[in-house]
Amino acid sequence: MASRIKMSDVARMAGVSSAVVSAVLNGRQGGSIRVSEETRQRITVAAKELGYVADPLAVSLAGGRRNLIGVFTYEALFPVEHRDFYNPFLVGIEEEAERSGYDLVLFTRTRDATGRRRVYRDGVNHLRLADGAILLGADPDRGELERLLDEDFPFVYVGRRTSRLNGLSYSAADYVSATAEMVDYLVANGHRELAMLTTGEDNESSLDRDEGFRTGIARHGLTLRQSAISASAINLGAVQGLLANGVTAFVVARDDRARAVLKATDALGLRAGRDFSLAVLGNDLLADDAPRPHWTYFDVPRQEMGAAAVRLLVERIQKPEDRSLGGSSCHVA
Repeated sequence: MASRIKMSDVARMAGVSSAVVSAVLNGRQGGSIRVSEETRQRITVAAKELGYVADPLAVSLAGGRRNLIGVFTYEALFPVEHRDFYNPFLVGIEEEAERSGYDLVLFTRTRDATGRRRVYRDGVNHLRLADGAILLGADPDRGELERLLDEDFPFVYVGRRTSRLNGLSYSAADYVSATAEMVDYLVANGHRELAMLTTGEDNESSLDRDEGFRTGIARHGLTLRQSAISASAINLGAVQGLLANGVTAFVVARDDRARAVLKATDALGLRAGRDFSLAVLGNDLLADDAPRPHWTYFDVPRQEMGAAAVRLLVERIQKPEDRSLGGSSCHVA
């Protein structure tokens, strides 16, 4: 088997030092290393004649970057535990990484002794194998996010996340505006008594939906009917009571809560779209061949959020001096 052509072979043939060859082939001319055009051409010809192929890892290390973006999730992706929830995010991440000239590495060896996924397994940030990372998951470890910020490690979260520290970057859906527009739509279609059955959760997406509902209700001068009712408590009695009080439209955050409303109204002989309206603040995650429910919804731009996260991350990787200015965010409509 023929031995691999090394940079020293190119240097010997061109009659220069390996340092000069490295500067030319890795694009690091200028500063303390100045190479004439004649020498540069001689090195290029020698490399071509010898069939020299640069080691991509060596090139990236020489430039201080590996051109690798890590992907870390606080929940398992395979097999699909959340139907197709994560797939659009990953499609957007993959496509934008390819456009940006980066490879992806999925971090999977991350569970601790309790089975919890962690960035700092055994106290070590293994994400540092990459230039930066995209993080996903409904329930992140806030302490880990703040530790990453302390270390000045570039990362972007998919989904709005807040921190007591400055600098957390994220790509998120604009739930506030979308929810307010859903209220506009229902009012335009004749509804004056709307009830939102909130999740009662304090994560950012739930809080944004709640804010959007309050905003929409306020600008139309309507009565705020907003109750934190668990999906299991959305039963016949609860729904019947709201209908008796004049509610004609139900607004819910997720499709599991919408199905709970439909179960109750089915028992009452009522039909969504005819006797009342049902709005879901997001899109359902049913299989393509499943029957579509009769409710109003908006699409969460998951693929665009994934792509936007990569663009934000690449900017933070390539412009480290801007990290001191704090985090950046992108709300995708």
